[in-house]
Amino acid sequence: MRHGKKDNHLSRTHSHREAMLSNMAVSLIMHKRIETTVAKAKELRKYVEPILTRAKEDNNQNRKIVFKSLNHKEGMKELFDTVSDKIATRPGGYTRIIKLGNRKGDGADTCLIELVDFNETLLTAAAEQAATKTRRSRRGGSGRKADNAGDAAPVAAVAADEAPAATEAAPVAEAAEAPAADDLKIIEGIGPKIAELLNNAGITTFAQLADAKDEDVRAILDAAGNQFNIADVTTWNEQAALLRDGKTDEFKALTDRLKGGREQAAE
Repeated sequence: MRHGKKDNHLSRTHSHREAMLSNMAVSLIMHKRIETTVAKAKELRKYVEPILTRAKEDNNQNRKIVFKSLNHKEGMKELFDTVSDKIATRPGGYTRIIKLGNRKGDGADTCLIELVDFNETLLTAAAEQAATKTRRSRRGGSGRKADNAGDAAPVAAVAADEAPAATEAAPVAEAAEAPAADDLKIIEGIGPKIAELLNNAGITTFAQLADAKDEDVRAILDAAGNQFNIADVTTWNEQAALLRDGKTDEFKALTDRLKGGREQAAE
């Protein structure tokens, strides 16, 4: 019996498994995101994260050890020149696995594995959330009311003088560009084809998908053909709302419970 053996051999010999993981690690470093099966992604994460930790300190010894695992000159150059700068301040956890559901044919669980610091969509959302946080003061205001009353008249006069400037700034705000499109494939249950259908229907951002009704999204898929009948749209707006608000931890916890966009029953 296979008791106490935590390594997944992936039905391969040792040499085949090591060669496959080495090639997948190079692809992840070069492209920052690859699609594979969940089983391979979990083994790749254990294989590539020690390599990324080594790359944070650029010295001859680390380069020798990393090259022994990668054996790829272009991958080495990309790792030590670009990736190492991005992950310099991250104390581990350099990769993220996003499940995509079962693929046609063999029904294997598929997923995206990506480098966390190269997902600009989630990084921008997290930065915007941090910028909106404000500090509240609990100081008493009784001693300052008299001073504020004396200054009320000058402040009102200044506000009246600045009113035309505010009205002139209004057209500038109206001329703001439309928000950039988000990568909807991050959402559990949405693949490239469904993302393309939603974009063609005018749903290009997490905010738009979060506000969309399930019936409208279902109608878009039904109009495209019967091949999308299996897609479950009930959790897409919830996932999109978390991404829109920059709640990456809650989003990851939710997607870990999903399979193909559906909630899995507790075993």
